[in-house]
Amino acid sequence: MKQIVKNLTHAFRRFKMANVLNIVGLSISFASFIVIMMQVSYDYNFDKGIKGYEHIYRVDIVHGGGQKQAVISRPFAELIFKSSPRIEAGAISNPFFGGELFFGIDKAGVISYYKEKSIFVSPSFTNVFHFDIVEGEKDVLNEPDKVLVPKSMAEKLFGSETALDRQLKLSGKNIYTIGGVYRDFPRNSSLQNCIYIAMPENENVNNWGNWNYNVYIRLNGNNPVDTTLLNDNFRKNLPEDLNIDFSKGSLQFTQLPDLHYTTDVLYDNSPKSSRQTIAVLFAIAFVIVIIAAVNFMNFSVAQTPMRIKGINTQKVLGATDTGLRLSLLAEAILISVLAYLLSLALVFLVSRSPVADMVDMDIALRSYPVLIGMTAALAILTGILSGLYPAYYITSFPPAVVLKGSFGLSPKGRKLRNMLIGFQFVISLVLMMVAGFMYLQNRFMQDSPLGYDKDALIVTDINNNINQSRDVFTEELHSFSGIEGVAYAQFLLSSSEQYMGWGREYRGKNIQYQCLPVDPDFLEVMGIDVVEGRGFRESDKDTENGVYVFNEKARSDYDLELNHRIDDAEIVGFIPDIKFASFRTEMAPMAFYVWGTQNWGRSANYAYVRVKAGSNLGAALQHVKEVLDSIDPDYPFHVRFYDEVLNQLYEKEQKISALITLFSLIAIILSMVGVFGLVIFESEYRRKETGIRKVLGSSVGEILALLNKTYLITLSVCFVIAIPIASFAVIKWLENFVFRTPIYWWVFVLAGLAVLLITLVTISWQSWRAATANPVDSLKTE
Repeated sequence: MKQIVKNLTHAFRRFKMANVLNIVGLSISFASFIVIMMQVSYDYNFDKGIKGYEHIYRVDIVHGGGQKQAVISRPFAELIFKSSPRIEAGAISNPFFGGELFFGIDKAGVISYYKEKSIFVSPSFTNVFHFDIVEGEKDVLNEPDKVLVPKSMAEKLFGSETALDRQLKLSGKNIYTIGGVYRDFPRNSSLQNCIYIAMPENENVNNWGNWNYNVYIRLNGNNPVDTTLLNDNFRKNLPEDLNIDFSKGSLQFTQLPDLHYTTDVLYDNSPKSSRQTIAVLFAIAFVIVIIAAVNFMNFSVAQTPMRIKGINTQKVLGATDTGLRLSLLAEAILISVLAYLLSLALVFLVSRSPVADMVDMDIALRSYPVLIGMTAALAILTGILSGLYPAYYITSFPPAVVLKGSFGLSPKGRKLRNMLIGFQFVISLVLMMVAGFMYLQNRFMQDSPLGYDKDALIVTDINNNINQSRDVFTEELHSFSGIEGVAYAQFLLSSSEQYMGWGREYRGKNIQYQCLPVDPDFLEVMGIDVVEGRGFRESDKDTENGVYVFNEKARSDYDLELNHRIDDAEIVGFIPDIKFASFRTEMAPMAFYVWGTQNWGRSANYAYVRVKAGSNLGAALQHVKEVLDSIDPDYPFHVRFYDEVLNQLYEKEQKISALITLFSLIAIILSMVGVFGLVIFESEYRRKETGIRKVLGSSVGEILALLNKTYLITLSVCFVIAIPIASFAVIKWLENFVFRTPIYWWVFVLAGLAVLLITLVTISWQSWRAATANPVDSLKTE
């Protein structure tokens, strides 16, 4: 071991650049591997941190035409729960209500205000999902006005004091009492760490047409779910007088972890990823390590001309080939282990850098002991595999030949190195092409026409105080000359996958559409054109049942006609198919709706403020904040420009795209470092040839062309190979989006030109040094 360390120290002193590049390259690759695998683990194990996840399913409806939806009416849910003895427990949640709860807490006579996430669920929710209770009882949702809060929120609100029986005071006289505190669910979980509130016991209990609930069941036993039997039992229990034809429909049972990858279901608000993205990240993680290992091998081989005399001198003095090879292999392993230890420090630094914002999980080494151990084993394996060939190659030359001052370059060795360099080129090209299309898809989603005017638009959430003073609020906003119009709506347009789903009867058949309640000024403020009929009028609020304006998709799917009625609400107009949801989902039937006098919902949740062209947007935003503060100074309103809404909607894609782009660049840089290592080897091996050519009259340009020709030919072949590989990967990834960017040919060309430019810069510098060297220095040993 002492001799190995001595040899390694000597090698570091003599070949500083090569060894520094080796250690830096390997440490970056191991750090990249750890960070990427953290993200892969986050998505792969999504929802698997919930106890008993393998027995929990969400129940979706599959309509006769194949369309799926994640929301079901409450009476349907109750029938599902009773349909089989295998269903141990069932529960529902309402994804459209709850949101952020604004409340006050009395602390020694002083009211402190908070705004926290909440969700309404049935009391049986804690029977389906395991809540690890640290204070109180899990069944408190059966008690009136009792709620469950996560431990992190309890500590935020009350510090080290107990949260049990503390009161959350809402506006008016409403009060919730904390009946239980549960241990936080993992970050990679569909269950939110929020306030869980029991929905009213009789809410829509007999309303078959109100499709607003996600339905979950827990099955007993370990056998796979028999969906056919569950569907048959469900149909048998349907009331005969039910005005819904379910003969062609069915129930779909999706196991909890699979929800993370399910993208073909309407009204599905569970967090999403794609198996293709996980596969891409997984591949990149190993590709980066492989590239670094290849580079390690290349630099070791590149040192052959400089180390070969010393190695063979040891042979003459009695050293065996086996002993020398084991010594060189041990050097490689030590370098790899040293790089691994450095990579742990790099991961720690990454956790405190902007890169941490690109991933969903917490970058903390202590949270991934298995991954850290696996990477250590990978580092040792990398050292072994990367050191085997150079150790064999350097010791393969006869001492007599080497000590005369020359050695050979075997055709097989040269072919292997060209194959390795080709592998690096293909990977670099594929990653750059894929990263290019990911960027274009993100741009496409953000910049494509939405069917309404999103520019110069400010949005803010509003509360009950603003709703009660809406006329005053609107008037105060218009006191700023730059404000052109103000509109109100229940939902924030283009902020979600789907919205409130309504099932209604039209001409004797049941129709399903997404309903977005708005005020009469909404279409005008948003710049949405009416293609037939009319827009909303102020007088529509005074009708008994309100009025609809549907999109073209709804009209074509259900043969809707102007002036016809749906549950006594008149259809007054049609608009184009605007992008009211995300680009991940298909265009769905939808309607804007103005409430009538007999409807249950008249309050808005959001205000849309249109700013005049040429006005100061910053001043307008500040004015909106000041007006809100003057009406309700305690409430933390979220005022922002509309572009921020779209950025948040596609935040996941932007993060993954940035992550893949970053590590693609790392892979490309590492590949070029490998090319640099081989160029060093080639130039050292061909020094005498270069010197002879110069003596015989070859110019520097001719020598540069000769030295670069092999790499350019290899790159051209790799470019042709990379195109179909990248195309396949891009097409599979784009399948996650209904609306997607075209496959532009110029992206492939630009990627090829970028890698070509990097390659030319890399190889030309070393080749130029060889081409301009004094031929006397390379020929004097002959």
